[in-house]
Amino acid sequence: MNVLYGLAKEQFLNGSLSWVNDPIKVLLVGTLHYSPAMNADQFLSDIPVAARVATSGTLTGKTATLGVLDARDITVEAVPSAEVDALVLFKDTGTAASSRLIVFIDSGVGLPVNAGGGNVAIAWSNDSTRIVTI
Repeated sequence: MNVLYGLAKEQFLNGSLSWVNDPIKVLLVGTLHYSPAMNADQFLSDIPVAARVATSGTLTGKTATLGVLDARDITVEAVPSAEVDALVLFKDTGTAASSRLIVFIDSGVGLPVNAGGGNVAIAWSNDSTRIVTI
């Protein structure tokens, strides 16, 4: 399932969340310790610490053309040896209790992956939906 969190949709619609202007990062997640509640989970603090494998730097080159969210591909460096089953995109505020969850991705080329202490390269789809469509 590659889907927007329900409360993120609400934030996009009321103007509290800006894909292009807000600092968006990718969290590598182990789903053994996290089952998303797509219409209830809203902040990074809703994802147990045990499920958080690694976090990327801020996405660059973000676009939102015709409701299709995209960004430049990114590499997460020095990922600990752990199973990564999903990616969660979130607005980083510097605090887990206010960092808004945006997209949950658990299907795609390269998932699941175990970096074994190496890097994880994330190449967003080049099809018509890119990362996700609002």
